[in-house]
Amino acid sequence: MTGSKVYDYVIAGGGSAGCVLAARLSETGAEVLLLEAGYGDSHPLIHVPAGFTKLSGPRVNWGYRTVPQKHLNNREMWYPQGKTLGGGSSINAMIYTRGHRADYDEWSGLGAEGWSYADVLPYFRKAEDNVRLVDAYHGVGGPLRVSDPISPAPITARFVRAAQQAGLPFSHDFNGAEQLGVGYHQTTTRNGRRGSAAVSYLRPARDRSNLTIITRAQVHRIVIENERATAVEYVTQAGDSTVARADKEIIVTAGAVGSPKLMMLSGIGPAAHLREHGIKVVADLPGVGENLQDHLDCYTVYDMNGRHSYHGTDQYLQQAWWALQYMLFKNGPVTTNIVEAGAFARVDPEGDRPDIQLHFLPAYVVDHGMMRIKGYGVSLYSNLLRPRSRGTVRLSGSRVEDVPLIDPNYLADPYDRKMAVEGLKLARDVMSQSEISGLIARERMPGKALVSDEDLAGYVREWAKTDYHPVGTCKMGTDEMAVVTPDLKVRGIDGLRVCDSSVMPTEISANTNAPTIMIAEKAADLILGRPLEPKETRHERP
Repeated sequence: MTGSKVYDYVIAGGGSAGCVLAARLSETGAEVLLLEAGYGDSHPLIHVPAGFTKLSGPRVNWGYRTVPQKHLNNREMWYPQGKTLGGGSSINAMIYTRGHRADYDEWSGLGAEGWSYADVLPYFRKAEDNVRLVDAYHGVGGPLRVSDPISPAPITARFVRAAQQAGLPFSHDFNGAEQLGVGYHQTTTRNGRRGSAAVSYLRPARDRSNLTIITRAQVHRIVIENERATAVEYVTQAGDSTVARADKEIIVTAGAVGSPKLMMLSGIGPAAHLREHGIKVVADLPGVGENLQDHLDCYTVYDMNGRHSYHGTDQYLQQAWWALQYMLFKNGPVTTNIVEAGAFARVDPEGDRPDIQLHFLPAYVVDHGMMRIKGYGVSLYSNLLRPRSRGTVRLSGSRVEDVPLIDPNYLADPYDRKMAVEGLKLARDVMSQSEISGLIARERMPGKALVSDEDLAGYVREWAKTDYHPVGTCKMGTDEMAVVTPDLKVRGIDGLRVCDSSVMPTEISANTNAPTIMIAEKAADLILGRPLEPKETRHERP
């Protein structure tokens, strides 16, 4: 083991939250070390918006699988998570949505004091540089690049109008005064390029002499001495085992799967489970790895009766022209995030906010895009925004190389099963409207033969998939299952915080990348003990 070096802050995990924290903490002059298990974000397809459809290999993706899901025909489901600088923000579909104000007020009501909507909105605005919106809900001049679609497919407009025919109002801003409605997604892109957390936050900070970034560095454990986190042990690409010490704090930002895994490998977690694997118990925190929540997608898929959508896999000359168009003009299909439009709807009459999210894709995208279908087609995904089912992340062994046991426990709650079916019904209703139905040759999936609720429930069990939004496994709060306090400090251990999607007490009603960046922005101020400055809530474009 090589000798240790001392930093002020050591950040374990170079995903969205880790990049934000590395930039914000180092801008104060503090000595900061950022460790990322994956490669840097040099893969060219990371930076081209449409390129994310090809980012599924081990160079950028952990490629996890779940344990068999008993309510989904015992399927072991693919569970991709980012393994590169920028994490999920480098491989996701770039959708910029924040959730509903009631989500954050719910966090506060559950014991996460200081995380109500009024508390977090300034941090969403601080992070943001929006090309179109600047008002009480949106900021400009922040690091995160938020833009409108450059060249959406014409059929996307037909979907937006069809959803209005189905009763949803048009929304010009899912993140403003009202979330309910249908509209075009804003994305974390700018000028036809992805604006990941690595690009937006880390790239401007990389030349700081007080910021050290090490990729392909797998953290093995957090060193705890006298109930204080003092260092991390990690292994470099060359195989060297190294210790990095932190004078002030160690910050875990490895995500809803990686953070509880690292905590448990370090002896922090449910005591009985740790002892099963021969791990010395440092802190008996039963909530570590509990409370896993995730959005579950199911899709309707339609064959088009003409050239109305992006083509499948066999039009290489067309794709070559798209690439040339992108290089010359920075527009065209290469600038698409595929999920060009969507909707938030309420189908539970007793609900207080939207409960179903729709994602419209003007292309065949089935089984994570792994099913290749020739011709022209579209896909409409639906997911339940606030699932009641709860799962776990557990260790399969005591080594960092041992894959975690991921059990989202999808559809364990009967309410979730009912709402998954209702989501499919909503999607079908939208696609039956005259604005788009005349372009459809047939419903490929589920297919018109499946009509009853029982039929659709069986289809969900066979075809539903993750929407890539795991949260909650190191939740913040004050109850006995809380892992971190509302200021994100690990209970019972000094000098250690967790700052990523794992701290969310409940799933938010939207995609999770923007909220994760918000958490890291607020965490930086908590760590530094500084208030949010008035200039950081400005409306004016600088």
